[in-house]
Amino acid sequence: MKPQPVICRPEAFYLFADQLNHLDETDALVRAAVAVSMHPLDKVDLDGLFDTLRGYAEVVRSRVRTKRVEAVLAHLHQVLFEDAGFRGDQRDYYNPQNSYLPEVLRRRTGIPITLTLVYKAVAERVGLRVEGINAPGHFLARIHDQTGPILVDPFFRGQMLTPVEALERLAQISGRSIPADTRLLRTANHVQWLARMIANLQAIFSATNQAQNLAAMNELQLLLSQASGL
Repeated sequence: MKPQPVICRPEAFYLFADQLNHLDETDALVRAAVAVSMHPLDKVDLDGLFDTLRGYAEVVRSRVRTKRVEAVLAHLHQVLFEDAGFRGDQRDYYNPQNSYLPEVLRRRTGIPITLTLVYKAVAERVGLRVEGINAPGHFLARIHDQTGPILVDPFFRGQMLTPVEALERLAQISGRSIPADTRLLRTANHVQWLARMIANLQAIFSATNQAQNLAAMNELQLLLSQASGL
């Protein structure tokens, strides 16, 4: 029997469910992330959101004159972090708006995991290969280049980091000692990426006693777990 929503808005629930069979695709991950936001948000323009992502990519492509990764990255970062001004919300980090992808695109402000998803969705449209890094207390992007991986921190306006610098960043954010172990910089598959986004909202809604929103996130978490075997 096909799962049915109880608390979650049906349009959010069914859009989320529809993405789970092809979640290896970045656009499916984006749609699933948008679906998560469609329970609390009244109006979400999915087509408009993809138009925005494509628009950023088109601007980058119009400026690139070479296929060198360093050049593409330079233009990508100029467009996203300088021209558009995407940045991490350090003053109101736990505002749920920072976890809703449509609001992150509208406000150009978010938390590491949503900003990294915006970064990935645009970067892959200009030919880059991007993975999410599911680090403790933080989330980063890894760009693959012939010369080796490049770590990027979209929360801090696209700062490029070495693995050692990335571990130092984790220690700085957590306020505690972090072992010098690059296994902490593990790749997140799309299921893990989505699960962490939902878990962030579950924690926020639990802490703020938003029972209906928490129940809706629990339904989406269960749906994801059943589909992926988590």
